[in-house]
Amino acid sequence: MGLDDIKIIGIIGGGTMGNGIAHVCAQCGYNVVLVDTTDELLGRAIKTITANLDRMVKKEKITEQDKTAILSRIRITTDMHDVKVAQVVIEAIYENLEAKLKIFKELDNICGPEVILASNTSSLPITQMAATTKRADRVIGMHFMNPVPMMLLIELIRGIATSDYTFQLIRDLSLKLGKTPVEVNDYPGFISNRILMPMINEAVYALMEGVASAEDIDTVMKLGMNHPMGPLTLADFIGLDVCLAIMEVLYVGFSDSKYRPCPLLWKMVQAGYLGRKTGRGFFVYEK
Repeated sequence: MGLDDIKIIGIIGGGTMGNGIAHVCAQCGYNVVLVDTTDELLGRAIKTITANLDRMVKKEKITEQDKTAILSRIRITTDMHDVKVAQVVIEAIYENLEAKLKIFKELDNICGPEVILASNTSSLPITQMAATTKRADRVIGMHFMNPVPMMLLIELIRGIATSDYTFQLIRDLSLKLGKTPVEVNDYPGFISNRILMPMINEAVYALMEGVASAEDIDTVMKLGMNHPMGPLTLADFIGLDVCLAIMEVLYVGFSDSKYRPCPLLWKMVQAGYLGRKTGRGFFVYEK
């Protein structure tokens, strides 16, 4: 199978990342089979994609006809067996290893042996996911960045058994999707979150210890380090529960105290202050 043979891309999960991946794949001419557990979740995914396309029409990046064509290439379904027609399947469910292992085992039984299985995980082990299948050489990580339609980077994560053929094909696909692929080996947090999350965690420690206010910590990083967004604002955008989960992956994966999640981060998550999605994190947001 070569790049030209990829006509249909299956995507498991229609949440923030899954609908963004579906949007980009359909915009680049691929037919998409988007799977989620309920019609309500799928309806929400299509509503989000439509709203994002409407913004592109308004900015004159695409036409109304382009929008209609893109949406026509996305088929939604609650039956995972419908991805058996795809040449590549990208798993983009929530960040839970047990759930992802279950999905990969199911996909291995549903899809033909030539199909490549990818995970959009931001920190979990590709090697372990691959080991649940009979095609470990055809399993790879495709870590897209949020928001997917805007962000150019994809981390391509090689499991211990990922073949050069699989890597090259998915690299070529990433380029065709208009992204910049970076090759990464399978270690906890890969590159992006191994560097980003300890920075966020340290900002939370600085806040907990009273070094400065949340606003001033973010201002230092924006004006002093030229970051477009301060670490605490970014944590609120990502979701504090997601930040905590990734820090735990790093902490357990490396058995190194430097990755210990900040107690304040724990407390915020326990309180349900998860950031923008709940209206309150390190800052307060209007719903």
